[in-house]
Amino acid sequence: MPKPGGLVDSKHYFDTFADEAVYESRYHFPGWPVTIRGRASLMASLSGYGKSIKLHTGDGLVVHRSQDSRVVILEYEVHGEILSSGAPYNNRFISVITIENRKIINWRDYMDSLAAWTALNSAS
Repeated sequence: MPKPGGLVDSKHYFDTFADEAVYESRYHFPGWPVTIRGRASLMASLSGYGKSIKLHTGDGLVVHRSQDSRVVILEYEVHGEILSSGAPYNNRFISVITIENRKIINWRDYMDSLAAWTALNSAS
């Protein structure tokens, strides 16, 4: 996941989030919570990601500024593989991010759920 460069302070992705940040998944994916409250919970939720999907690249980043100066919209793609099957993993995202005091307070994520589901359930 990209971070909104220049709008937040950090060297590590998770440091861009305020302690009380809310991460919302605007999709329903088995085993994944719709809302994650707090940076520590987000870190715990994403800690197993690398055990099932290995990302190789991210690209196609387009940054949109909102009329609300606290809000930025990111469009991006990720590419990798499903480790259990070797199947390719290619997905597209849009993330609507609200920033206050140079920290993310809300991340609303939209992804191609079918691409994720298909990749995770395909045989090599």
